[in-house]
Amino acid sequence: MCGIVGVIAKTEKGLNSFSNMPQALKMLSLRGPDFQATKTFKNVCFGHARLSIIDTSEQANQPFIDVTERYTLTFNGEIYNYKALKIKLEQMGFIFKTQSDTEVLLNLFIAYREKCVEFINGFFAFAIFDNKTKEVYIFRDRIGIKPLVFYDDEDKFIFASETKAISAFSVKKEINHTALFTYLQLQYIPAPKSICSNFSKLTPGEYLKIETEEIKVSKHKYYQIPYSPTTVKKVTPANYNDAKKQLKTLLQKSVERRLVADVEVGGFLSGGIDSSVIAIEAKKQNANFKTFSIGFPDEPFFDETKFAKAVAQKHNIEHEVFEISNQDLFENLHNVLDYLDEPFGDSSALPVYILSKFTSKQIKVALSGDGADEMFGGYNKHYAEYNALNRGFKGLLAKAFSPIGKLLPQGRNNKLLNLNRKLLRFNKGQKMPRKSRYWLWASICNEEEANYYLNERLIIKEQRLTDNAFEFKKLKDQFTKHITKQGTLNEVLYADMHMVLPNDMLTKVDLMSMANSLEVRTPFLDHELVEFAFTLPSAFKINSTIRKKILQETYKEELPEILFKRPKQGFEVPLLKWFQTELKSKIENFWLEKSFVAEQGIFNPEAISELKKTVFSSNPKDSVATTWDLIVFQNWYKKNIVS
Repeated sequence: MCGIVGVIAKTEKGLNSFSNMPQALKMLSLRGPDFQATKTFKNVCFGHARLSIIDTSEQANQPFIDVTERYTLTFNGEIYNYKALKIKLEQMGFIFKTQSDTEVLLNLFIAYREKCVEFINGFFAFAIFDNKTKEVYIFRDRIGIKPLVFYDDEDKFIFASETKAISAFSVKKEINHTALFTYLQLQYIPAPKSICSNFSKLTPGEYLKIETEEIKVSKHKYYQIPYSPTTVKKVTPANYNDAKKQLKTLLQKSVERRLVADVEVGGFLSGGIDSSVIAIEAKKQNANFKTFSIGFPDEPFFDETKFAKAVAQKHNIEHEVFEISNQDLFENLHNVLDYLDEPFGDSSALPVYILSKFTSKQIKVALSGDGADEMFGGYNKHYAEYNALNRGFKGLLAKAFSPIGKLLPQGRNNKLLNLNRKLLRFNKGQKMPRKSRYWLWASICNEEEANYYLNERLIIKEQRLTDNAFEFKKLKDQFTKHITKQGTLNEVLYADMHMVLPNDMLTKVDLMSMANSLEVRTPFLDHELVEFAFTLPSAFKINSTIRKKILQETYKEELPEILFKRPKQGFEVPLLKWFQTELKSKIENFWLEKSFVAEQGIFNPEAISELKKTVFSSNPKDSVATTWDLIVFQNWYKKNIVS
């Protein structure tokens, strides 16, 4: 796991920017604290910050150059099947000087050019320069586990693992208002959009080809998760039993691949089904496998340590719990805010940051359970979609309760208030077309609310939609295009795999783990396992009584019974408590200060005043999430635009 950065100069001014490469690498030093270096050619400069995992010797440092000195590679990620690929390449006549997957990757490109990614099992973002053809190729992995951001202006083309590295080159930063409008709804900005207009993100399964003499950039799609209703298995007991066996085999192989490293590999163990399954399989293959979790004694409703301990005890796994108080959370709040180089409002980033911080003191690589919810239907919204499609008793109950619920308070920080909020949200969604419902349930506020928070001229002007609105519709259509009127839950899961997973969940894990120099590997997201998951019918994944059905029933005998009795829950950071106490003054006088908001000209001052009034009241409704999103944005804005 590493940080990569590169510059392709178009002009003399662009060439002068090469001198900023050391500063760019400094920005990536947490991603790669073990070694930093650059390699410069006529108008191309590559940089690399290394976190040594496989072949930790100096010979494997990057940028990595082949024996002919024609090809140069800067690579972030891991190639899990590199040993098998190395044997194949040796049979073709390639000679190796290291034991690294880096050298395997470079020789694989030399052998197959852009087709090399078809042979890879792993997660990655990498760039290769061919000094003969003067071409640069930049790839991102199939599922989007590793990030890749790029910037383009009249003088230079820059790519990097994080936007902060690109910022080191004194680039232009202008707010992309379509991205901001989307962020206020989703709490994150999905690729290819970025918060600044000249910045873009490579989407999963894409690569760029850049002809460096003409500076011609072309984008290509090399992978799409295969899915078609015609290839889904039939719902029979025989097929279901066979599918359970296949799932276990694929998961065992995936975990085995992700245990390959020249440093110690451990795992996160939250006590949920997903991380527990990964820990169980890892323990079978590595007797010394250790797991880590965080406990929240101040928030007993969200504390999951007893579930994690039950799994560890049942399988004799060495497990360590880091007890975290609300004060510990609060003390790390600004570390998280200041690390973000683009607005990212998922507040669960905070506990992930703290877990990574403590875990990284003991190991350099951790396995996680990410991806299972999106593939197998684990979220509340998936259960809601199932009920909406089947119009069961719960749907009728929500409809009947709706008039009463509207009169009652709502909120996320109280069990009953949160239930009321969910029922009202479900009732609203089940009346909508499926694509609109998907977007509503993926969002924390709707388009009308998001538009109200903005200076409205950015989206609507003289009763007409602006170009920003049309650009947003195009983005929204892209992520909902696979959801059909008569389709199944699988279509929603497929949409989540393209929107929520890479842009929220995986972004969160990558940022917070890399902020602590920790590599996180995700066995559920082996592309062979992902492809298998989308051959399974929805009935194998969810019904009226169980979510992630096939996963739970495959491992029922190996998981403690207590895990099956627990409700699905995520950890809620006590934001409301902080907003009304420790952070109130900073909200009022810094982030959302009235005169600053007015001068800024981005947000509607009246809407911001109403929001503050609501969040400081006894009935905050859903204002907490939006307030946090605005704090994150304003913190980023003051660091990156004002300063």
